[in-house]
Amino acid sequence: MAVKASKRHRKNDEMVDKKKSYLLADAVGLLKKAAPAKFNETVELHIKLGVDPKKADQQVRGTVSLPHGTGKTLRVAVLAKGEKVKEAEAAGADFAGGTELVDKIAGGFLDFDVLVATPDIMRETGKLGKVLGPKGLMPNPKAGTVTTEVGKAVKEIKAGKIEYRVDDQGICHSGIGKIKFEESQILGNAQTLIKTLVSVKPASAKGTYLISAHLSSSMGPGIKVDTTEFTKSTAKGL
Repeated sequence: MAVKASKRHRKNDEMVDKKKSYLLADAVGLLKKAAPAKFNETVELHIKLGVDPKKADQQVRGTVSLPHGTGKTLRVAVLAKGEKVKEAEAAGADFAGGTELVDKIAGGFLDFDVLVATPDIMRETGKLGKVLGPKGLMPNPKAGTVTTEVGKAVKEIKAGKIEYRVDDQGICHSGIGKIKFEESQILGNAQTLIKTLVSVKPASAKGTYLISAHLSSSMGPGIKVDTTEFTKSTAKGL
């Protein structure tokens, strides 16, 4: 049985013209007005790119530091050895350890949002693939989560550094803040993510690169964003 939308939800949904593409700044303003929930919803940006993720040279993946953070305090775990464990702890890691932490995770411990590992312990993390893989938590050099600079990595993640990657359909789904952020903060984070994606356009990607973008809150309607201002930058090779 379908859940009937509330009167407030329907009213907010009607604010958005589904056939219209909004300038990013206007989309952010509308987003703030149309958020239906009373809780501090996550602001999401969904960007469709003209890439074929099945091709190794068209897999778009990396990290970006959002200037205004995400509004969420992430729990960071670090797999390391010796002094690197102390470095991670000093930087604010929620959990840090070596083989004992690997075994704990293998046993089902997943009370963290991001897992960072040093290269010298990656051989031991191989057995965690079945546990971490489905959750998207496996450390990866492209995501900046396999590094010798664990202290720096922990601080950046805590400050708002996020990973972006396209799914099988070539769509990048990212949480870029909270609905209670100021409009300027949401706008700044959205611009930073979009410009970053433009800057990492694969050389082998042909045709339209920024196909579409939609802004939404967790429970709110999707708002189509006009990407023209960013596609002009693409043409100039931003």
